[in-house]
Amino acid sequence: VQLQAFGGGLVQSGASLRLSCAASGTFSWYGMGWFRRAPGKDLEFVAAFNSKGSTTYYADSVKARFTISRDNTKNTVYLQMNSLKPEDTAVYFCAASSVVGSADWTRSYTYNYWGQGTLVTVSS
Repeated sequence: VQLQAFGGGLVQSGASLRLSCAASGTFSWYGMGWFRRAPGKDLEFVAAFNSKGSTTYYADSVKARFTISRDNTKNTVYLQMNSLKPEDTAVYFCAASSVVGSADWTRSYTYNYWGQGTLVTVSS
């Protein structure tokens, strides 16, 4: 599975952006996640779907502002980001996991495929 993330950019605080992650091949049964790395910080979980696509998970810092969704017909997962804050500035990565069944979808080690990242910059 190859992943390509895009949709990042420079926006002002309070604005919205939608990130997209296009996957090669069929990924309908893959767990999908978004992570981010802010300047000088470690990789941080943002949002994810489990492998069935039946459950979503969000970091507390983005809950109620970000929404993860997927379109299996387009092999694409989205991250709608609303009410952006300067602290959301980071490189955002999408990831896919071939794990079937129970897993910790908030952990980066669960994912075995990663996209190249897209930069989101939020100015104050």
